[in-house]
Amino acid sequence: MSILNTGDTAFMLLCTALVLLMTPGLALFYGGLVRERNMLTIMLQNFICMGVIAIIWVFGGFSLAFGDDIAGVIGSLSQYFGMYHIGAVPNEHYASSIPFIIFFAYQMMFAIITPALMTGAFAGRLQFPAYLKFIILWSLLVYIPVAHWMWGGGFLSTIGAVDFAGGIVVHTTAGMSALAAAVYVGKRRSTRLGETESAASLPLVAIGAGLLWFGWFGFNSGGAYAANQLAAYAFTNTTLAGSTAMLMWMFWEWRENGRPSFSGTLVGAVAGLATITPAAGYVEPASAIFIGLIGATACYFAKAIQKKLGVDDALEVWRAHGVGGILGSLLVGLLASDAIDEVQAGASQFLIQLVAVVVVAIYSWFITTLILKIIDRNGSLKVPDDIQESGLDYAELGSNAYSRDDAKPVSQATQTKQQERPEDKHTK
Repeated sequence: MSILNTGDTAFMLLCTALVLLMTPGLALFYGGLVRERNMLTIMLQNFICMGVIAIIWVFGGFSLAFGDDIAGVIGSLSQYFGMYHIGAVPNEHYASSIPFIIFFAYQMMFAIITPALMTGAFAGRLQFPAYLKFIILWSLLVYIPVAHWMWGGGFLSTIGAVDFAGGIVVHTTAGMSALAAAVYVGKRRSTRLGETESAASLPLVAIGAGLLWFGWFGFNSGGAYAANQLAAYAFTNTTLAGSTAMLMWMFWEWRENGRPSFSGTLVGAVAGLATITPAAGYVEPASAIFIGLIGATACYFAKAIQKKLGVDDALEVWRAHGVGGILGSLLVGLLASDAIDEVQAGASQFLIQLVAVVVVAIYSWFITTLILKIIDRNGSLKVPDDIQESGLDYAELGSNAYSRDDAKPVSQATQTKQQERPEDKHTK
């Protein structure tokens, strides 16, 4: 029976706002990690998802994800198209104690941040018009179907697969798609030349990481859809996993390099947060600590796999989100406690989780590669080497993050010098 609860409604309003905050936080996090001349471009790639994906969500996206199931594959397009039948009355199938429109909004925030996560993998290599086409097609063909399979009554949910807050729906899809995109667009010019790109602003990275961590409480706790004990466990497990992962990543980095790094320590925290996401509402706090430790370790040493494959995943999206999301989803099958929620760990649950992860990982990789090939054959996809060298911000947006003269692209200065008339030199 659906009975509106004002406390749950207030809680979910807060959680929804926190998840929305994660996208600007991600923009700052990525913006600080890339080259100074690419800061605005990657930040816009993140922010624009708040516009593009919101419109998709209203006009068919939500309906396809959460409408009445069609053959276990997709939801009904017409059921909620244009927010039809979405209002203040709770829905007995989804979050029965809050207005259905809040469920709609909360899920929209997940849909917004997921494609934004991928931008770090192909940073500096995808043209902005191509990126817009990519996130539209990717959301329709990857995110929305997978969201239906896991959360909307699709075939993976019917076999018993679970995902508390997005380890499969968000992190596995984004992580595997990011890896596929990095493979397809190839290495950055600087990487091919053996050059090292300096982070634009590590303090900006810290602000972004802090906002991400703060928003993650809404990301995971909101999966309970109520202000109850389950939300309390998810809240606590979130910070325990993030904290222990941060320390574990620092340990491994210190051991390998003789000293810790600032950015690496923050990436470790994000890896732990991604790993606990699918399990946040299914495990005891002690297990959350273990998940943070094992998650940071797996994500850290996944670098060897990435290096062996020769993939230039610029901001380690696959390591932190792909590996973390997959591992956390599998650990549900080993560590879930029915004292927290209804899911019980065991061989059967582990195998079900494994099937879900494999299906989603392969599907995400294949469809992402197909989308990129289609875009590539019907227009410009990759950023030319000369633009990669001079920076995308001025070339694509006509501005730079900072107004200093040395922040202007080299190509612009050269062009100005070449256009200077000989007689101008004698008048100076």
